[in-house]
Formats: sequence, C-alpha cells, structure tokens
Amino acid sequence: MAMAFSLRVRNTPTSKPHPPPPSSSSSSTSIPRTAVILPGLGNNSADYASLQLTLQGEYGVPTVVAKVSRVDWLRNAAGLLDPSYWSGTLKPRPVLDWYLKRVDDAVQEAKALAQGDETLSLIGHSAGGWLARVYMEEFGVSDISLLLTLGTPHLPPPKGIPGVIDQTRGLLYYVEEHCRKAVFTPQLKYVCVAGRYIKGTKLVGNTEEQQVGPVVPVTDEVLAADVVNSTTNPTFRARFVGQGYKQVCGRADVWGDGVVPEESAHLEGALNITLDGVYHSPIGSSDDSQRPWYGSPGVIEQWVHHLLH
Repeated sequence: MAMAFSLRVRNTPTSKPHPPPPSSSSSSTSIPRTAVILPGLGNNSADYASLQLTLQGEYGVPTVVAKVSRVDWLRNAAGLLDPSYWSGTLKPRPVLDWYLKRVDDAVQEAKALAQGDETLSLIGHSAGGWLARVYMEEFGVSDISLLLTLGTPHLPPPKGIPGVIDQTRGLLYYVEEHCRKAVFTPQLKYVCVAGRYIKGTKLVGNTEEQQVGPVVPVTDEVLAADVVNSTTNPTFRARFVGQGYKQVCGRADVWGDGVVPEESAHLEGALNITLDGVYHSPIGSSDDSQRPWYGSPGVIEQWVHHLLH
C-alpha cells in the first residue's frame, strides 16, 4: 500500500504565497521547462533514470541527467593534496572542476532540447543542490529560471561544537559566503525540498525514537545498503542517524530524511517545503511504497508543478 505524504510549505519573508500542487491532469496543460538533474555525492546518472522517465513520461518535462559515474567521485581525492583541505578552507575549484564541466555539458544539451529562448530548471539532489549554486555563480544564471533542490545540505555545520567535523572541508562555508543568496522571484525561483523521514537521537540521554512511515532500515547513500538490517534495535537506528545529522547541523535530535537534517535542507529566501515520510536517497529505495525518496512517483507529484510554470 502506498504511503501518504503531507506537504508543509514554509514561505520566508521574500517568498510569495504558494498554491497547492495541481493534479497530473491539470498540470499537463502547462508548458514545462527543460530540466537538468544534478546527481548527489556518490550517486551516478543511472540512479536517476526512474526520475527522468517519470518527468518525461508523466509530465512532459524534457530532462537531461548530468553524466556522472561513481568512480568519478574519486577525483575529489585530489583535494587531499591541497593544504586548504587540511585547514578546512577548501574551495570548489579546481577540485570540483570535473563536476562543473559535466553540469555545463548537460546544460548545453538541455538548451539544444529547449525551444527558442526558453530557460532551464536545475534539479539538484543532495550535494548536487549546492554544486548547482556553485555552477550558477561560476557560469551565470541567464539560462536558468529555477533551482529546485532535493535533500541538499545547504548550510555549513556550526563551528566550535565538540565531535562535529566539516565533512566538506570548507566547501559549504565557501558556498555560503561567495554564492548568490536565494531569492524567490519570477525571474529566478529557488525551491528547497526537505524530507522528514526519521528523527535522530543523541548517543546518550534520549532513548525514544520518532519516525514517519514504517520501521525500516536506515541507509546512508555513501554506505552499503545493508549497514543496518531490519532486526536492528530502533533506538540504535535513531542514534546512528542522529550522529550523521550532528555532523551536518551540529545536533543529533532533529528531524531529517535519514541523511540530511530538515533545517539544513532549507535556505533563507527560498520557497522551503518539507515532505513527511520521504527518504534521502534512491540507493536502497527500490520499493517506493515502503521507503519513498524524493524521486519516487508519489513524491514527485508534490513538487513537479514548479517545473511546469
């Protein structure tokens, strides 16, 4: 049986009131922009094949996925040779030039599919969302009218918290300081979608787990799909997830999509949306009815209307 989703729209002061999502039948009358999907860290292009198929087949959205393989991410190891990596002040370029080039190739392919002067939508999943912001800063936004992020850790972790290490080694601090701020305008819309799949807990002092949806394994997209099996104590799962959340936002006892905390996936100035029961990654989410992720058909219909007008 398919899960039910609840939609929470959180308008910041710069955002405008937002109408409820249209049905598939009503949205078919809208003219969709061509979309480019930016894979998240550790993902490859094939992970988004189902999302691409649904956008094109169900909603008529011409879609291009940036060409990325899992092996490509090993290129980031070049950052280990940069002293700024060890000082936590790493910059996106040149270590991520390879990814930005793949995005630009996909944008050029999408422009060829687009008609006339039509602008494009960027859909960034996980790290692909903040990498999209880097791309927009470096390559410009003249061809882009929408950035839609799915479970993206936009905010750098707070400094000075014991046990918290910036996993990006300064990259998110760079994005926060140097990339343009999110402003939801008719010319360029920022829409940030977060998931509330499971609430983390601290290692000590909190033994109660709260979770949306069925009791299922929690799998980080960077780890193997069977890190935690279905017989694992629920409290252990919450603690395991909580430690991941803590590395991202500085706190363990928060809600998130199993990898990225809800509060980190929203941006000031954007149209911020939270979906209950939505998991972070397509990896390990083969059963959309049991563990839907942002790209599952029943979840897509909650945000796809932003691509259609």
